[in-house]
Amino acid sequence: MVGPVLPSLDADLRADLVSLEAQDRIRSCPAASGLSRTAPTIDAQPLLSFCSNDYLGLSGHPALASAAAAAIARSGLGAGASRLIAGDLPEHRELEAALSTFLDVEAVLLFPSGYQTNLGVLCALAGPGDLILCDHANHASIIDACRLSRARPTFYRHLDLSSAEKRLLALAPNARRRFLVTESLFGMDGDVAPLAELKALARKHGAALVVDEAHALGVLGPGGRGLCHEAGVTPDVLIGTLGKAFGAAGGFAAGSATLRKYLLNRSRSFIFTTAPPPSVAAAALAALQIIRGDEGQARREALADRVLQLRSRLPSKSSALPCSPILPIILGPDRAAVAASRALRANGFFVQPIRPPTVPEGTARLRVTLSASHRPEDVDSFAQALAPFIPQ
Repeated sequence: MVGPVLPSLDADLRADLVSLEAQDRIRSCPAASGLSRTAPTIDAQPLLSFCSNDYLGLSGHPALASAAAAAIARSGLGAGASRLIAGDLPEHRELEAALSTFLDVEAVLLFPSGYQTNLGVLCALAGPGDLILCDHANHASIIDACRLSRARPTFYRHLDLSSAEKRLLALAPNARRRFLVTESLFGMDGDVAPLAELKALARKHGAALVVDEAHALGVLGPGGRGLCHEAGVTPDVLIGTLGKAFGAAGGFAAGSATLRKYLLNRSRSFIFTTAPPPSVAAAALAALQIIRGDEGQARREALADRVLQLRSRLPSKSSALPCSPILPIILGPDRAAVAASRALRANGFFVQPIRPPTVPEGTARLRVTLSASHRPEDVDSFAQALAPFIPQ
């Protein structure tokens, strides 16, 4: 039996948009321009931004631009097709080799984005009859991958080891493969997973540990190698992105040579998409060379100074890691976050409101992020403007 005829798709979509507007959840992309992610022009207004993930201030670095230009002259602009079809370009191979060395793993496989990396990894490794145990605060790309994999996804309370173990005890014995998946530094809350304990829990229950280090790589851990290195934990799969601290674009999965070969043959988001442009891979390699050198260390130290500076000036009760460049200011209602964002913008500061479904209901917030490119005086003036919105 045919259901009721849809009179107008456009009218139906407009009704949904009106509902979002009424909830203060309508979104749009501000028109940004300029080389800097910390001092952009937004809708023709020069602003200081405190919501970019350009943690080390590398997105406008001349070394990245120079490397990208040289790669275009050498290898052209687009990759042309999947690497399985058009072949590997030198920039892809060089970046993968350098990342393998940096992270002390056997192999790395590049993907066009971090989102596609999580989809590609979990959907290739897990399937019917498998169990994926996932922290409730994991990124949307991990949640989507859990659902699309056709494995059984189950979620444990954020950072709660006892909650995770209860679910493993109940569900793991009947699963073919078991995966425990977490971010290391959580992108919305700025807090940190108990990686050593999660590794022990995974080992105890015969599960593979998958850790997304998107927000930590380049920023935290020895030499910017991330929180797994800091904790002495070797996950079965390490996920990284190149569009945050690296200032470029793309994502990667790191682990054993066997893992790389398997993903290359089974990961749909690798097989069926065009490879990253060689210029982007070259820029990411230039960023990696900075990150692992003296300049990278100096930028991490500058970032840490700015983080401590802002925290010292705010009466924050945030549970975020003290050295995390992510500081959530949880305001509760969507309307409060939108109003705070607008007021800050009127004073020259750009911080976008974060609302459900990105965060749980009742936890709309300003997600403040710091960069090595912020000057001390930028942080001082921002702290003064932000203080009235900090919950007491």
